[in-house]
Amino acid sequence: MTTTEAAAPPMRSPRLLMLRSIGLCTLLALPAIITRLSGAHPEPVLSMILYGVAVFAASFLLAWAAEAAQVDISGGLAIAILALIAVLPEYAVDLYYAYTAGSNPEYVQYAAANMTGSNRLLLGLGWPVVVLVGLWGLRRLRGRTTHVLPLNRGNRLELGFLLFAGIFAFVMPLTGEIHLWMGVILFAWFAYYAYRLSRGAVEEPHLQGTSAAIGGLPRRQRRLTLFGLFLFAAFIVMIAAEPFAHSLVDAGADLGIDEFLLVQWVAPLASEAPEFIIAIMFAWRGNAGAALATLISSKVNQWTLLVGSLPIAYLAGGGETALQLDHRQTEEMLLTAAQTMMGIALILGLRFHHWSAWILLLLFMVQFPVTGTDGRLILSAVYGAIALAAFAWHWRHIWPTLKAPFAKLEEAEPDSSQ
Repeated sequence: MTTTEAAAPPMRSPRLLMLRSIGLCTLLALPAIITRLSGAHPEPVLSMILYGVAVFAASFLLAWAAEAAQVDISGGLAIAILALIAVLPEYAVDLYYAYTAGSNPEYVQYAAANMTGSNRLLLGLGWPVVVLVGLWGLRRLRGRTTHVLPLNRGNRLELGFLLFAGIFAFVMPLTGEIHLWMGVILFAWFAYYAYRLSRGAVEEPHLQGTSAAIGGLPRRQRRLTLFGLFLFAAFIVMIAAEPFAHSLVDAGADLGIDEFLLVQWVAPLASEAPEFIIAIMFAWRGNAGAALATLISSKVNQWTLLVGSLPIAYLAGGGETALQLDHRQTEEMLLTAAQTMMGIALILGLRFHHWSAWILLLLFMVQFPVTGTDGRLILSAVYGAIALAAFAWHWRHIWPTLKAPFAKLEEAEPDSSQ
């Protein structure tokens, strides 16, 4: 029996759970598959729902498969791969917008909208909810109240990579563009990040639910199942990404809602909701540290691989070497970069306090009624001021975090209790 099988929660029939979960996702995706293959063109709002549900189902399949794949790919690199695979549907939608923008300039704003929305959703909603649920879960399991979630010492490395990417992110609103050379630098930074994680210590995965059922299969059967799930989920994404992206724009016009807002929030919510749900389930069961580590890794992926891919997709679609950002997109980029720096600063000491989670969540909710240029700039200033205050408070951790990507692993992982 493997460690994964031993750690799996007791259940009557893990395979039945696996089949039930995969079958439910298949049923959710089936209407979109039939609609697309039949050549039908439902009205935009219905199309948005059909293809959005399919993206949602594909995201669940990818998340389960990526988690179970940790049985065969151990270590820190597995977390990076998990975080990357789990957000592939989001990448597909955003890169479609960037590619289409190469021949249709109106779509440039949607590429920027989807990217900034997914970034802010992950940090402003995902991080704090996982922390708060994790603290409640620890209280339930240990019978005592705690207000601080300690991060693993290995998270110093990921925070270092995210800190450099977050600082570099300010170049984009300052220049008003996402240039190809920026994409090359971010790609190289992600490649180095993956390399450093691959040199980390090997850890046994902690799987639960459907991912544990898949991970507990015999090796040959497990690998065939994983291959089938990845292939099927990729097929769903390929079928649904383009019409989903189109329907968001068209549905906005039909509903009288700003298309920018629909693209910014609905698409990332559909693609990232499964990752959030799985992370919240892990946190509730007392494994909040691993859940948060995955979300931090996802944030690194977004600020490196996703953002770096946009000018490349734009160029491939017939555009120039840079996506030009208008005033609104520049403000959105500034706001997203400022939020990232605040998030890093609050957990620089490798301790996530409950009040930090509430601040992140509150400011995330405030951005919806606060609209317009003045609102975005004021909110960016608030994020920046809190970030500077938090950096000043954690000043002893700034240098260890900056050198973490380049230091030996044991040097990059100071005691989180400090």
